[in-house]
Amino acid sequence: MNPNFEHWETLAAFHATGGDRIYDLDALLGGRDSLTFVEDHAIDVATDGRGVSGLDVIHIQSHIGFDSVSMARRGARVTAVDFSPTALSRAREIAASAGVSIETIESDARDLPHSVDGRFDIAYATIGALCWIDDLDRWMEGAARSLRVGGHLVIVEMHPLICVFSEREPLVADFPYGGGTATTWSGQGSYANPDADFVTTTEEYAHSIADVTNAALDAGLRIDRLLEHDAMPFDPRGDFLELDADGLYRFRLGVGRDHQAASAMALPITYTLVATKSKADRSPLSD
Repeated sequence: MNPNFEHWETLAAFHATGGDRIYDLDALLGGRDSLTFVEDHAIDVATDGRGVSGLDVIHIQSHIGFDSVSMARRGARVTAVDFSPTALSRAREIAASAGVSIETIESDARDLPHSVDGRFDIAYATIGALCWIDDLDRWMEGAARSLRVGGHLVIVEMHPLICVFSEREPLVADFPYGGGTATTWSGQGSYANPDADFVTTTEEYAHSIADVTNAALDAGLRIDRLLEHDAMPFDPRGDFLELDADGLYRFRLGVGRDHQAASAMALPITYTLVATKSKADRSPLSD
């Protein structure tokens, strides 16, 4: 059993039920798109600005399917993949309420079924996916397998720099930058509501940008763009970042040249990786 399964089953039952600050179900059903401007830009890069309409998209580690629903409303044929049956059940319910159709597959992201091979134009994973993966090569191999030749992998993820730190005052650096190192955590609540009334234990894995990029290359993908972003419209860490006057969250340490904290330079908090499958998978019978 995956050590994180119970955690995600718990979160899937809790999120979008009115007790968290990220999954606003009423807003989604009312027409609000769940993709941020960072994810929008990643899709624009992958599709040369044409968007996902008419494309087959596999949403890997879809959770309760907010982005799956948003892409389906944009005209994509979306397959949501998650190992949590509760998450997929919620995703189907939410999609039905939103008036769109999505396919779901219950699967470990490290072991995608061969039924997905070569079916998709975009393999999509967004913030908070890769830190749960102990074997990045297996994850990337499955994502690459799912793509048609010419299809694109689109990853928007938390920057490993921000993951290193757990507290600001005093500054605590207690998570590795990369290398796949496992760290076990126990704590209350969810990233969407740290005060929620449940406690879970998880195992998370540190992957540097180099780790992710090299895994994509080893899976036979061509890297098209690697971008870093220092602003987000929400705090993916829950309550860790600073909200600026423009309504965006940023991460700063120390002080700037005037010795004021407000003038410290913003550090990257997310990154985008877009890659292309430029040739067919090797046959298992080939040399």
